Amino acid sequence: MPTIDLPIGPLDYRDLGPRAADTPVAVFVHGFLVNSTVWDPVAEKLAADGVRCILPDWPLGAHRRPVNPDADLSPVAVAAAVAGLLAALDLHDVVLVGSDTGGGLCQLALRGDTHRVSGLVLTNCDAFEQFPPRFFVPLFILARSRFAVWTLAQQTRLRAVRHSPLGFGPLLNRPRPASLTRGWIQPLLDSAAIRRDVTRFARGMQRTELADAATWLSQFEGPVHLVWGTRDKHFTIELGRRLAAAFRRAQLDEVAEATTFVSIDRPDAVVSAVRDVLGKSRGPNRPTPSNTDNTGVLRG
Repeated sequence: MPTIDLPIGPLDYRDLGPRAADTPVAVFVHGFLVNSTVWDPVAEKLAADGVRCILPDWPLGAHRRPVNPDADLSPVAVAAAVAGLLAALDLHDVVLVGSDTGGGLCQLALRGDTHRVSGLVLTNCDAFEQFPPRFFVPLFILARSRFAVWTLAQQTRLRAVRHSPLGFGPLLNRPRPASLTRGWIQPLLDSAAIRRDVTRFARGMQRTELADAATWLSQFEGPVHLVWGTRDKHFTIELGRRLAAAFRRAQLDEVAEATTFVSIDRPDAVVSAVRDVLGKSRGPNRPTPSNTDNTGVLRG
């Protein structure tokens, strides 16, 4: 796995698919306490279709390489690292793809210079005053304590706990692969430095960061496609509709068979959304992925 040095420190990432100069590019942003493997079912299909997929392990608790001990790891700083990654890899016409906390980070990234970003795909994610949703607030409060993070990590050694309503259970449909969720919590078990990173991110989170997001999201001119699992009790479909309405060019697909991690529950729906945004954001003389599917329901 290659590593790139950013102002916050080293960042591991995977680079799938072709790398020719005119290849369409998607950069993925996962959520809190998971890593880029949450995107694998989507990225593998897109890479096979000719899309270059950049899959960083952002410093949100399931990463294996700690960032600099003195780095700012607030959500605003991590969102700046998203933009920094695009610049460091000299990427242009990028489609950002975000979920969960990562969707909130993508929105924060759009508050700055967006000249490298041509489009956006979001699945169920934080938005407005739901940063995080009320159900997850106690988790972020506990995560401000390194001892609490260590204690929580020990509890999740048991698959029954990891997949319970207090773990990843509400975020995934059954069956929930035990090896996948174990991979998400293993860095917390292995490394005090990773637990330190989690604590700093949680301490830096301000619940009001996205409250006025509509003021800058409405300025983004690229196409946006939301793919929202309607079984999600925390990132509700009403939140998805509000978020779609904040953009100039947004399409919302409601996915009845999915909850928070649509990329695992219904990867084909996310693949179609990325293809759709790539097709809309690239000029008529530039290649787009094969099998482009521009179907969907425009709502709001």
